[in-house]
Order: sequence, then structure tokens, then C-alpha cells
Amino acid sequence: MIDRGQPVPAHVRITRANARFQQWQALLGNRNKRQRAREFVVQGVRPISLAVEFGWPVRALLFDAERPLSGWAREMLEAAGAERVATAPELLRQLGEKDEDVPELIAVAELPDDDLSRIKVGPAFLGAVFDRPNNPGNIGTMARSLDAFGGTGLIVTGHAADPYDPRSVRASTGSLLALPVVRCSSHREVLAWVDDLRARGLPLTVVGTDEKGERDLADLDLTGPTLLVIGNETSGLSAGWRQACDIMARIPMAGAASSLNAASAATVTLYEAARQRRTGGTGPA
Repeated sequence: MIDRGQPVPAHVRITRANARFQQWQALLGNRNKRQRAREFVVQGVRPISLAVEFGWPVRALLFDAERPLSGWAREMLEAAGAERVATAPELLRQLGEKDEDVPELIAVAELPDDDLSRIKVGPAFLGAVFDRPNNPGNIGTMARSLDAFGGTGLIVTGHAADPYDPRSVRASTGSLLALPVVRCSSHREVLAWVDDLRARGLPLTVVGTDEKGERDLADLDLTGPTLLVIGNETSGLSAGWRQACDIMARIPMAGAASSLNAASAATVTLYEAARQRRTGGTGPA
């Protein structure tokens, strides 16, 4: 049983913005630093809890050196197996990116490999591709929706925002840590993976989304293995993805809006796939 009243032993104590703290601070806004260090910052109770629950390699857990820790914080420190760093409150506040509140914990986790084999694929597979997103918050929102509706993996293609940007991790409310997210430089890598899965007998359908798609989303059968493809927030799907999709689906719109935000379109599409899988096919629930 965790004794929440006793101090937590730490390997390191940081009271000023030394070189190591500055390295962690650089992870917040510098993608290249994240890539070189192979690590990223995790903020918030739920994301940190999920990182520990799903066995992410946590390199360091920073905690407030000047206040008693809650049972949750002590549990995380015990379970993560990471280096424990007692940190001055002002430094924690900076890493938490909050104006006033000092977070109880900040985690520094290891970046995973961008390997499509991390995504589990089977007869009930539901995955999503986000093509060239420019808003990290939209990546996090899509990961959250994919997690909520039973998806098993998110692929980010092309010149895109970083899924491990703190804005993406926060927007996912931790879901980005609960399912594999893989970055690919182009659609060709994903299509080679799709071809390999099909060659091994998986009848995978690649469904693109566009306001001028061929068929209404609800008229498609999304109960089989499906890879949904969502385009860039401004320009939609690339020409390569348009050619590669087996079918282009549209979401029927009313009112003055001609299209949805990319993350919203993904949420609607994933909900429809989940609805069909729950009720057994297309048509009204």
C-alpha cells in the first residue's frame, strides 16, 4: 500500500533552469529536438496515467519538490519505473504550460518507432489515416475519436504536424498513448502495407472522404476491415490518396456549411463505422 504522507526518494533534484531542464523545455516547442532526443513531454493526469497503464517507456517523472503528493502521484512514481526528479514548482509550471497552476507531475516519455507493424490488424480492423494535417490539435482529436469508436491505429502521412506536439497529446486527452500512432513520409508506404495485408488475405477497404464523394457515408458497408482516410484541413486529400482509395465517401450536409473540420469529419465517419458494426450494417440504427 502506498503511504502518501511520506516523501518520495528522488535520484535528482532540480531547483533552477539548468541544462537538463532546458532540454526538456525545448521538447515543448521544437519538433527537431523531440526527434533527436527521441522523447516528448506528457502533461496531465489522464495522459500520464495512460502512458503508465499502456507500458510506455517513461524516462523521467518530475514532481513538485515542495508539496506532499497525492496517492495518484505516488502510484505513478512507483509504477512507471522512471527516474524521479524533484523539481522546483516554477519549473514544473513552465513545463506544464499553465499560467498559474503547478502540475503535480510531468512525464518525459520515449518516442516510439514509426513502424506500421505496431498497428494490430484483423477481421474487425478499423484504422484511420490523416493526410498532411497542419494542426496538432486535430491529430489529437482524431486519435481521441478513433480510440472512442474502437479504432486500432492512426497513421499520419506526408509533411504534417507532429503527433507528439504537446497540443496534440493534450487534445487527445491521453488517447494518443492508448493506441499506436505511426508517421509515414508518404502515402506510398501505407499503400505497400495495405497491399501486403491484402496479399495475406485481409479484404481491406480504403475509404476516402470528400464533400464531392461518390456515395453517402451511411450507404457504404463499413463493417469489414476498413482504413478511413481524412485529408488536410485546407486542401483535402492529396492526388495520390484520391487515386489510391477504393471509394470516396461524402457526409451529407445541410445549411450554409460545405464541409466539416477535418477532425469533425473523422469523428462522424468513425461513429458511422462503429454504428454499423454495432447494428450489423448500413441503414438506420
